[in-house]
Amino acid sequence: MNNTRPGIAQYAVLALLAIVFLYPIWWALSSSFKPAAEIITSPLSIGELTLANYRAMFADVPIGTGFANTALVLLVKGAMTMFFAPLAGYAFAKYDFPFKNLLFGTVLLTLMLPTLVLIIPLLLEMSALGWVNTYQALILPGSIDAFSIFWMRQTIAAIPNELIDAGRVDGAGEFGIFAKVVLPVIRPGLAALAVLTTMNVYNDFVWPVVAVNDTSHQTLQVVLSTLAQNVTGNRIGADFATVWGELLAAGSIAMLPLLVIFVLLQRHFINGILAGSVKG
Repeated sequence: MNNTRPGIAQYAVLALLAIVFLYPIWWALSSSFKPAAEIITSPLSIGELTLANYRAMFADVPIGTGFANTALVLLVKGAMTMFFAPLAGYAFAKYDFPFKNLLFGTVLLTLMLPTLVLIIPLLLEMSALGWVNTYQALILPGSIDAFSIFWMRQTIAAIPNELIDAGRVDGAGEFGIFAKVVLPVIRPGLAALAVLTTMNVYNDFVWPVVAVNDTSHQTLQVVLSTLAQNVTGNRIGADFATVWGELLAAGSIAMLPLLVIFVLLQRHFINGILAGSVKG
């Protein structure tokens, strides 16, 4: 019998790849605790540790407001995606209705539209509704996107029709079948969608910077984009090293939530990706 367990060479390659991918994260975190001047003069060494970059960054940038706004947008927008996308995917996967293929093809066609093409029409729509500089403008556009519907449709299509028919024979309603039969089966796909949705919303920059222009509604990515300007504007004579120190401090704080979410959901995320990859 062939030995399928990884050997020393495989472990060595995996360890090397882990070092290559993790080293930039480690360098950013460690450098954020170094004095600003040492980041430029000794970028690879670890010397004196200090919280000066973090204290200065919190003083120069309203990062707390950015986190709060991003959390609000992520919770509401993510909840809408996780609720409506599986329902739409279930309808496309398991129901027959007029113009089903045409509607699904139209949904897929929207995936080919670049985001920049939609910016001006969406901005005009938000202006007509009076939603510029509001949370509605940050949350509603793109809350139910074509990729999420497509992902859920492909995931739910793998469920045998006999399982759903058995639920109907037992007297369960359509929403009961969806909640008690479909959702437990597609949990890995839902976890993968949750991670992807979190990354998309958390890292979104183009639409938030267009939709809002007041600091009270700015998301984290918009706040981080103005950090260098705020540092040089608030502190006369601030040098390049000072800007880099605060940028690394802000970047280290910003990446921690995504790392935690991925670590907590990585098993379900990988299972969901693999399940979706084997379904045509």
